[in-house]
Amino acid sequence: MDPSEIEQMIKTGFEDALVKVMSGDNTHFEALVVAEEFAGKRPLARHQLVYKCLGSLVGNEIHALSIKALTPDEWRAAGGGA
Repeated sequence: MDPSEIEQMIKTGFEDALVKVMSGDNTHFEALVVAEEFAGKRPLARHQLVYKCLGSLVGNEIHALSIKALTPDEWRAAGGGA
């Protein structure tokens, strides 16, 4: 599966999110998702929101997915968006 397809699927599940998906082999993926919807949520709940966007692809076409899920404030504090 192409990373851009996954990126688009994740973007549709969030309002105004920054989404970047990378892969070296098109089965193992790394995703950066920066979204206001993550505010006040623990990491597990954040990951579940991302997985919800991808449905049954996770574990099938998407063999492995590493997620970095941040709020915009966390992203700025980490040096992103500067």
